[in-house]
Amino acid sequence: MKYNYYGIFICSVIILTACSTRQQPVDMTGKKDIPHSESKYEVGTVKEQPLSSYVKLPGQLKPFEEVNIYAKVNGFVESVKVDRGTIVHKNQVLLTLEAPEIESQVQAAMSKFTHAQENAAASKDKYRRLFEAAKEAGAVAPLDLDNALSRMKADEAVVMSEKSNVEAINNIKNYLTVTAPFDGVIIQRNISAGTLVGPGSKANDLPLLVLQHLQKLRLEVFIPEAYVDKVDLKNPVRFTYNAIPGKENTAMISRSANALSSLRSEAIEIDISNKDQALKAGMYAEVKIPLLSSTSSLLVPNHAIVRSTEKQYIIQVVDGKAVYREIKVGLTSNNYTEVFGDLKEGDEIIFHASDEIREGTLIK
Repeated sequence: MKYNYYGIFICSVIILTACSTRQQPVDMTGKKDIPHSESKYEVGTVKEQPLSSYVKLPGQLKPFEEVNIYAKVNGFVESVKVDRGTIVHKNQVLLTLEAPEIESQVQAAMSKFTHAQENAAASKDKYRRLFEAAKEAGAVAPLDLDNALSRMKADEAVVMSEKSNVEAINNIKNYLTVTAPFDGVIIQRNISAGTLVGPGSKANDLPLLVLQHLQKLRLEVFIPEAYVDKVDLKNPVRFTYNAIPGKENTAMISRSANALSSLRSEAIEIDISNKDQALKAGMYAEVKIPLLSSTSSLLVPNHAIVRSTEKQYIIQVVDGKAVYREIKVGLTSNNYTEVFGDLKEGDEIIFHASDEIREGTLIK
């Protein structure tokens, strides 16, 4: 028993001695704090070289021609000859209107014209008789002959005026028959027989019919301002319809707007044949616009661009300090992005930049 008490006493002394000794914990990770001024950043330069031979942009198919058809005069729809999806030809009757007041105007105009013709015929006959009588000296006073001539010319002028009035009323009557201005397809119908219609004067007035020429389409693409002077017009455009994946088509650019829109882009159009009408207006396509092979751009690595809700920028190294350079982004490849801004080839920038690097930070 003595030996057991002695062993317990020795163990207690050892434990108390270990607890009384103050030791710092050992860092097993091997990491050490590095002062901010001694931190290192990966620094590279801006390159200038061609990024791609084309730029991929979205496009949309639009009808080659489209018109909203309104009534030219007030009237009731008498009959509608077409419906949505009807294929029509130029000058084909689409609908007819009825307007009794126009018929009354035509009859009144014809009556005035007939009356004017009768007056003109009487004036002409009177002048002819006076002219024959005036061949005998003293039979007719010169003043009476002049008055008869003036009356005849005035009545002839009235005839011409009434004739023009009749033609004008007949033209208005022709507006009661609405015809197709070109070959196409009716894609929308908003009226039925008996509807009261009139000239479309308000922006929210629905057209009677909507006609589109779909045998030929326009593929419309908007080219960003940065590329409008780089488009190669001598090479064909390649495009794929989203609804028909896997089939690539080629065509030449048909026309361009030669002006920038409010979105700072230029519209170009590519004519697309659609005789079988397999394509539909409104379809989207991915279009590869060819660029001039000699075109070079300023390129930076994708990870060098810092994006925030307000702007996009890269961090340039100027005199050993970080300086923010706001940029606009262009084409992007797997590794590099085309940028536009206050930069030039050879400028030093920070790779793997982030918004944690504040402007003015010393770059070691």
